[in-house]
Amino acid sequence: MSEKEMEVSESQIAVHWQEEDYYYPSEEFIAQANVTDKSIYDRFSLENFPDCFTEYADLLDWDEKWHTILDTSDAPLWKWFVGGKLNVSYNCIDRHLAKNKNKTALHFVPDSEDERIQHITYQELYTRVNEVAAVLRDFCGLKAGDRVTLHLPMTAELPITMLACARLGIIHSVVFGGFSPSACADRAVDSQSRVLFTIDGYYRGGRWIDHKKNADEAYEISRKEGHEIEKILVWERHSGEYKSSSPLKENRDYSMNEVLKNYRRVKVDPVSMPAEAPLFLMYTSGTTGKPKGCQHSTGGYLSYAAGTSKYIQDIHPEDVYWCMADIGWITGHSYIVYGPLSICASSVVYEGIPNYPDAGRCWRIAEELDINIFHTAPTVIRALRKIGPDEPAKYNYNFKHMTTVGEPIEPAVWKWYYETIGKGKAVIVDTWWQTETGGFLCTTLPGISPMKPGSAGPGAPGIHPFVLDEDGKEIMPGEGKAGNICIKNPWPGAFQTVWGNRERYIESYYGQYCKDRNSKDWRDWPYLAGDAAVVASDGYFRILGRIDDVINVSGHRLGTKEIESAALNVQELAEAAVVPVAHEVKGKEPDLYVSLKPGFEASDDLAKRVSEQVCNDIGKIARPRKVWIVPDMPKTRSGKIMRRVLGAISNFGDVGNVMTLANPEIVDEIKKMVQGDDDVTPVT
Repeated sequence: MSEKEMEVSESQIAVHWQEEDYYYPSEEFIAQANVTDKSIYDRFSLENFPDCFTEYADLLDWDEKWHTILDTSDAPLWKWFVGGKLNVSYNCIDRHLAKNKNKTALHFVPDSEDERIQHITYQELYTRVNEVAAVLRDFCGLKAGDRVTLHLPMTAELPITMLACARLGIIHSVVFGGFSPSACADRAVDSQSRVLFTIDGYYRGGRWIDHKKNADEAYEISRKEGHEIEKILVWERHSGEYKSSSPLKENRDYSMNEVLKNYRRVKVDPVSMPAEAPLFLMYTSGTTGKPKGCQHSTGGYLSYAAGTSKYIQDIHPEDVYWCMADIGWITGHSYIVYGPLSICASSVVYEGIPNYPDAGRCWRIAEELDINIFHTAPTVIRALRKIGPDEPAKYNYNFKHMTTVGEPIEPAVWKWYYETIGKGKAVIVDTWWQTETGGFLCTTLPGISPMKPGSAGPGAPGIHPFVLDEDGKEIMPGEGKAGNICIKNPWPGAFQTVWGNRERYIESYYGQYCKDRNSKDWRDWPYLAGDAAVVASDGYFRILGRIDDVINVSGHRLGTKEIESAALNVQELAEAAVVPVAHEVKGKEPDLYVSLKPGFEASDDLAKRVSEQVCNDIGKIARPRKVWIVPDMPKTRSGKIMRRVLGAISNFGDVGNVMTLANPEIVDEIKKMVQGDDDVTPVT
């Protein structure tokens, strides 16, 4: 191989897979879809930018109309709907009361099936949000622009507290409930939060999890870092029954159950906020360096969340909508709370996990609530395919629409989602977006565009993605090469900056391809997402994962997601994870870890078939060094496979602290298998 051939950009992956066939939405779906007019893409074309996004803003009630749709004077810190004023809590609750006060806003589904589902109407939500807002204002002394950290699980109190903050213009920072006290403290310190909300405990998979002690530890870590949290407000999972082993500390910790007694039925006028005022901070994971506090706006963000909920999720006020994400992530912010409630939907908040007490739980919930829109991640779909492939057929539910989000979905898994969970009827939108983007970037429009397994589709209305190589040259549709997916234009849902770190924002997301740092023209500032992608000749984008999720084998860049997708074409497989292993000649080789669906057993023959499948689908260059059939993958509590741990095992490195995993015991089991302390022989 020549030196020239070896010099391939890290982001440029040779793409070997074949494009899948189209699937088309049914006539029944199209007949009821919120958007069926193909001229929407013309309305949202670059020629009509930025004016096109007023179509989303007009879905909201504004106290004052904007005078400038997009202000680029401080590029690339974009300001949307400048001069406009509104309140997010009012738009999500108050304005619906006249016609829909008795409609369910939130269905809270507890972890245990022995505990009844709570149906919180818009009127009750209004009352409870007002009371919490009164606590924030009168008991805590908070005002617009102050910051509050919420370290809460998936209970109704989380969206209620968020909406109470929004009512006063207080900036909330939600920390995923499963995160450690240290992660909570990092975010509280960075945002200089004055108040921390927590809960005594919650249920997950049938277990009581004592959560309050995490707040005690986070408080102490924050103090050591020079920041003292003024108050810790503690919700109770069962109102009036404090169940944590960690006692309330006098003059610091306060039971919300007790404090709220002084604010029953108090009404708080919503504070009219400038459109460009920050609504919330959402911190990206801190796996590499310090977490970034993505600052999202009030008017632009809510407009984009509302518009995409209506047009892409196809939510109507009469629908029952279930997004299975955690509100601790951006998906839960945009598509459990703010987007659905802004358009008067009924949104489900589920405390538990998909497989408790068994693999039929999701479908029983769907049947009981008559859910017709379902939204989840490929991680969950793969898990349900593994543990309960026959369960959906047992239940009488009827999805019209299903979303997938969070990572690329393999075509084989997509087809199972469509045929088995969607019963061959539901439309699927495979969405691509990020914490930073506020809402969907690439997706099909469900009532207009055909679906294609494994492909996120074209840009969403008003979003104009393209693929660039390292030198900024565009890789054209149909070339069969991947590069960095970028967005040509700003959009209202995009985050405003990194909290307290303007330069990190510019360098991380706009620095690579901006040729003139002094330019005020948005055309000079393409957004760099950090994901690798390939665009087919039809303009559909296939996301290949993060730019660094590539393996360099003898100068060939192989996408890990492509290898995993190929492996999952073997019907016995439930999950696949690829990690690079150092090789003195080839540079890297892929190790392939797979787990099986129930009822199948590991064998040398099966491992060989998996290896051959990868070779057949991609080429022999992608042949795994070894195929390891493991009982389960090491996973986080949110269900993501910890490829870092598998990579450390394959490379005989340090796996680090694994006790926070959902299944830490599996790590030693895999280690014994891979590192030779067992009789299991890998397949080469």
